[in-house]
Amino acid sequence: MESEIRPAGILARPYALTTVGAWSLVFLAAFESLAVTTIMPVVTSDLNGRGLYALAFSSTLAAGVVGMVAIGSWADRRGPAVPLFAAIAVFATGLAVAGTAVSMPVFVAARFLQGLGAGGITVALYVLVALVYPAALHIRIFGAFASAWVLPSMIGPFVAGYVAEALSWHWVFLGVVALVAVAGGLMLPAVRGRDRARADRVPASAADARRVVEAAVVAGSVVALSSLGGLDRAVAWLLAPPAVVVIGIALRHLVPPGTYRIRAGLPAAVVLCGAAGGVFFGTEVYLPLLLHDRYGLPTWLSGVTLTAGAVAWALASAVQGRLSDRLDPGTALRAGAVLLAGGAALELATVVLHLHPAVAAAGWFLAGAGMGTLYPRISTLVLALSAPGEEGFNTAAKSITDAVGGSASLAVAGLLFALAPFTGPFVFTTLLGVVTVLIAVRVAVTAR
Repeated sequence: MESEIRPAGILARPYALTTVGAWSLVFLAAFESLAVTTIMPVVTSDLNGRGLYALAFSSTLAAGVVGMVAIGSWADRRGPAVPLFAAIAVFATGLAVAGTAVSMPVFVAARFLQGLGAGGITVALYVLVALVYPAALHIRIFGAFASAWVLPSMIGPFVAGYVAEALSWHWVFLGVVALVAVAGGLMLPAVRGRDRARADRVPASAADARRVVEAAVVAGSVVALSSLGGLDRAVAWLLAPPAVVVIGIALRHLVPPGTYRIRAGLPAAVVLCGAAGGVFFGTEVYLPLLLHDRYGLPTWLSGVTLTAGAVAWALASAVQGRLSDRLDPGTALRAGAVLLAGGAALELATVVLHLHPAVAAAGWFLAGAGMGTLYPRISTLVLALSAPGEEGFNTAAKSITDAVGGSASLAVAGLLFALAPFTGPFVFTTLLGVVTVLIAVRVAVTAR
């Protein structure tokens, strides 16, 4: 009877290749994203493109939002197989173009393709999860996906730096192309027969095209908002509210109805993802700078704090996968939000009270544990609350709010940093952490 109640694990025979292939695709997208940060100074120096440094990052973010919407809609209409491999092909093409780029404009275009493909891969994989794995295994596979993002944060910068010095920065991209091909090959058995029958496929509509355009507007506005820190302070604060309004208007058709009202259920779960991302990423970017400037720690040592958060994220994700349905989802959501908010509050306390830097590391360990607890549960809940045929749209909405929440938080934190270094951003993210706890309590009611 036990075997009937408890399904096989995600590495059991029916799911092993799918799990390894999907995990590898998420890992490679994450590795590429984090590795680029390490080698970008070398790339821009070699290609004489320091003036396009920021655009090489923002173009990827913008393309990712568009890729999520376009591939999510496509996967809902015909199934995940063809959209997934189309996204893999675009991602691999971007890697190949970047690895052979001889000018910075070409490199930026390659980064756009990488973001477009990576965003599409994420959503297509979520749709595939809904079709391949039983609901009882969703929390485990999403926990595995979370670990696939955390591991590159620990090894990506070192590996990328070593390859760039020993060979060339070009091989950081070209080497990943072959690995993407292998990961894609592992997915073939999983996607075979998963597309809708030809008679059941839904043709593209004007609404689908409108959502892609709106995604592009959202992405462009987020990039513009993120760029305000380089302007005069008064001008930046003058332009920030209109940018936020444009994002809000364009985003309304890309998220479930009731999202702006934080309606209990799916809308609140989507908002929770964006709020949590805003707390984490809005705080994280300033931690190495705090430890380096205020405490005089060397760069490698200040980065240990980020590693602590990454390790905690991985451990909490693994715990979620093991506990599965034995832990009440509502309890997990509330606990994760409290850990995240507490971590942000400890960073604020470190700055205000001039505490030992070990407190900052401990706080970020808590925040990482909070994210590792929250994200797999949110992903599982979004799929559970999605009607058949809406998995692509809803998972895209979750990913978009995550990207927009993190980017908008970074932009606001940057503006506040100019007014009150470190204190301003950490007050903002701590308050946002409190809001995240309140949203988690609302979501927890649905997750019972």
